[in-house]
Amino acid sequence: MGDPANAEAPSFQDGSWRTVDLPHDWSIEQAPNEKNATGSGGGYFPAGIGWYRKTFSALGSWKGKEVSVEFDGVASNATVYLNGKKLGIHPYEYTSFRFDLTHDLDFSKANILAVRVDDSQQPSSRWYSGSGIYRHVRVVVTEPLHVVPWGVFVSTSEATDTSASVVVRTRLQNDSASADNATLRTTLLSASGQPVAKEQSQVQVGAGSHEEASQTIAVASPALWSPATPTLYRAVTEVIRGGKVVDRVETSFGIRTLSWSVDKGLLLNGRSIKLVGGSVHHDDGPLGAAAFDRAEERKVELLKAAGFNAVRTAHNPPSPAFLDACDRLGLLVLDEPFDVWTKSKVKYDYARFFNDWWQQDIDSMVLRDRNHPSIIVWGIGNEIPEAWTPKGGPLAKQLADRVRALDTTRPLTEAFPGATYTPSTDAVMSHLDIAGYNYNLKQNQAKDHERVPSRIMMTTESLPSAAFDNWKLAHEHSYILGEFVWTAMDYLGESGIGSWSYATPEQAGQVAQVSSMMNQMMANMGADGKDPFEAMAKQQNAAPNPMMKLMFPGFPWHAADSGDIDLTGFRKPQSYYRDILWNGGDKVFATVRLPEPEGKKIVAIGWSVYPTLPSWTWPGREGKEMQVEVYANTEKVRLYLNDKLVGEMPTGTEQQRKALFTVAYAPGTLKAVGVNGDREVTTDVLHTTGDPVKIRLTPDRKVLQADGEDLSFITVEAVDAHGLMQPNAAAEVNFTISGPGTIIAVGNGDGTSTESYQGDQRALFHGRALVVVRTSRTAGFIRLKVTAPSMASAEINLHTEPAKPGMELR
Repeated sequence: MGDPANAEAPSFQDGSWRTVDLPHDWSIEQAPNEKNATGSGGGYFPAGIGWYRKTFSALGSWKGKEVSVEFDGVASNATVYLNGKKLGIHPYEYTSFRFDLTHDLDFSKANILAVRVDDSQQPSSRWYSGSGIYRHVRVVVTEPLHVVPWGVFVSTSEATDTSASVVVRTRLQNDSASADNATLRTTLLSASGQPVAKEQSQVQVGAGSHEEASQTIAVASPALWSPATPTLYRAVTEVIRGGKVVDRVETSFGIRTLSWSVDKGLLLNGRSIKLVGGSVHHDDGPLGAAAFDRAEERKVELLKAAGFNAVRTAHNPPSPAFLDACDRLGLLVLDEPFDVWTKSKVKYDYARFFNDWWQQDIDSMVLRDRNHPSIIVWGIGNEIPEAWTPKGGPLAKQLADRVRALDTTRPLTEAFPGATYTPSTDAVMSHLDIAGYNYNLKQNQAKDHERVPSRIMMTTESLPSAAFDNWKLAHEHSYILGEFVWTAMDYLGESGIGSWSYATPEQAGQVAQVSSMMNQMMANMGADGKDPFEAMAKQQNAAPNPMMKLMFPGFPWHAADSGDIDLTGFRKPQSYYRDILWNGGDKVFATVRLPEPEGKKIVAIGWSVYPTLPSWTWPGREGKEMQVEVYANTEKVRLYLNDKLVGEMPTGTEQQRKALFTVAYAPGTLKAVGVNGDREVTTDVLHTTGDPVKIRLTPDRKVLQADGEDLSFITVEAVDAHGLMQPNAAAEVNFTISGPGTIIAVGNGDGTSTESYQGDQRALFHGRALVVVRTSRTAGFIRLKVTAPSMASAEINLHTEPAKPGMELR
C-alpha cells in the first residue's frame, strides 16, 4: 500500500515492490483494528491507496488488431494507465470494465500497465468491500470486424420437453475504414460438445459502425435448465469474411422459460417454484474479497448443500466466476446493482458517482450477465432512501427502463423495508414486476394485496428467527414467490449484527422492548414520506446507548454472524431448521441451548437467534437442566438419553416443526428420533466426547490444478480417542507447508477473533478451524502438517496436476 509519485511512468523503479498474483485483496492481509476508518460496517479492516504495475510485451500477432484490457472488478476508484498515459477511471468496485490499448501499445519494447486503486476515503460501504484488483483481468484481441464486448445475447422464446426456440442476437462492430460484408454463423453445442443446431446469416456493417443480427434457432428435444437439472449448452458465434473466420465467441447458456403472475406465482419451464433463498455478500470469509474461481464455486456448493435453491447478490453484481458456478450447479440468482442511488447511507458510498455512472454500471451488469440461465430476477436497488420520497418514482423508471432496454426476459424488483403502502413507494413499485419486502412482509402483505391485488411479492430480506412465518406466507399465497433470508452466509463487516450477548434480567427486558420497537419501525419506516435513513444516521451519531450496544456490539466483532453458514463454511443449527421447513423429507436435527449463567439472561434479537450447539459435551453441568431443541419434518419426535426415553412431542406445523425438551445433563448419548404414526423414520445422535487427543484433517479436494489459483479448503478438527470431534477444544494449531503450494488463508468462524486471516496458526473455535491452500504453477505434491499442544499431529498430501488449457468465455 502507498501512493508514490509518478508510479504510472514507465521509468518508475518498482524493483522494491512485492510480486502478487491476482486476484488480490490487500485489506484481508492485516488483522481488524478498532482504529481503522472502515469502522463497524467495514469490519475494522484497513483501506488506503495501492498501485499495481504489470510489464508485458506486445506480441507481433497483435499488429493490425484491436487490443483491450478487461477487469472483472477493482475495489475501488481505479485509474488505469498504459505507458504513462491515462486510459480512464472506473469508480465502482463491483462492475466489469475495459479500456482500449490498441493505439498506445509499443511493439519495440516492454509495455507498462499501471493501476492506481484509491480506497482511502472511508467509510465507503456498509459491509466489507476489500481493496485491490480482487477479480480477474484479461487481454482481449480482435480483428477490426468483431463481435462487440458482451455482444451475444442468447434467450429462449419457447421451450417444452420436445422442442425449443432459441433466439441469438449478435452485435457486430466494424472499426475499419470501409463497409464490410460478413457471414455470421452460430452453432449450438450440447453439454457433451455435439452440434445440435446451426444458423447462418449475411450481415453488412458500415465503416466505423455496428449492426445487430437476430437468429432464431430450433432445438429438438432440449434438456431444460433448472436447479435440479442444470444442463448447459454453448453457442459458438463465428464472424466469417472472405471465407476466413475473423472472430469467434463462445457463450454458455441454458434453455429455459420463465413467467410470473399473481395467480400462478413464479413458473420455471412452466412449473411452479418457490424461492428458498438467501442474501450473500461478495466476500469469501477468510479470503476476503479475492474472487478465486474455486472459492466462488465452493460458495455455491455450500448453499446448495444447505437446501437453498436461490441466492440474492447483496447488494452488487457478483464475480463472473460465481455466476458460472450457479449455472453449472443449479442455483437461481437475483442479480442486483446498488445499495444507494443519489442519497448516501455512509459518507463516501456510491451516491457520489450515481448520476454520472449509473447507466454504465447497469449496462455492465445486464450485458455481462444476461446469458446466465441462473439469473431469474434483476434488482435495481436495496433499501433506497429516495423510495419514500417523490424522487423515487422517476429514478426507478429511469433504471427500470434501462434494464428493459437490454433484457425483457426477466422480471425486475427492488427491496423495500418499512412502509410499502405510501404514494411514493407505490410509484416506485409501479415500475417493477415484483415488490421486494425487507423484514415487513408479515405486517404489510395482507393490506398491500387488498389495496393492490396485482402486486407480486417476495421477501428480499428476513430475520433468521422469522423462518416459519415466511415459509407459511409463501406456501399459502401464490403471489408471494419465496424468501431470501439475511443472510445465507456469514460475511465480513456489519460487525456483530447477528451476535448474542449476556445481560442482566433488567437489561434483557429493556432490550426486548427496544427490539419490539425496532420491528415496528422496520414495518413502517418512511410512512411519513421522509427519508428514514436520515433519522437512523442521527441515532447512530448520538451518545452511545447501552441497550443498542447489546444489539450492535462493534469491536472486537468484525463479522456479522447472521448467516445460516459460518465464515468458514460450516452450517449452523438454524440452517438445518430452514432446510426442514422449505424442503421437507424425513429429517430431524437436535441441538442444545447454551445455558444461562446465574443472574444473567441471553439476549438474542434482531438478526440473531438463541445460541445453540449440536453438542452433548457439557462438563460441569452434570445433573443440571439443559434445554434441547429438536427440528423435525415428522409428525412427532422422541428424545432418548442413554437409550432411555425422555419424552415424545409433536412437531407439526402447529408446533412450527420444533420441540423443546428439558433434560438433566448426564454424559453419554442423546438421540432424537423422528416418528410418523408409530414408525421411527429418522435419527440424529449427539455424543459426549472425551479429551482431544489428535488432529484430523479433511480436505474438500486432494487433486488440484497447478494453475496458481486452485484451492483446497481443509477442515481442521480436534478429536477424541474415538474419532469424535471435541466441540470445546480451543487450542492454537500451527501449520507447516512444503511443496508447490502456499497457505493463502486460515480461519475458524469466530467473528470476534482479532487474529489475522493470513499466517501459519489459528485457534480452534468449537473444535474446528479451516486452512486454505493455494497451488503454484508447478505440478507436484504439497504436504501440510498441523500441530497443536497435547495432541497428535496430522499430515495430508495434496497432488497438483499440470493445468488444463483454459478457454475464456466472452
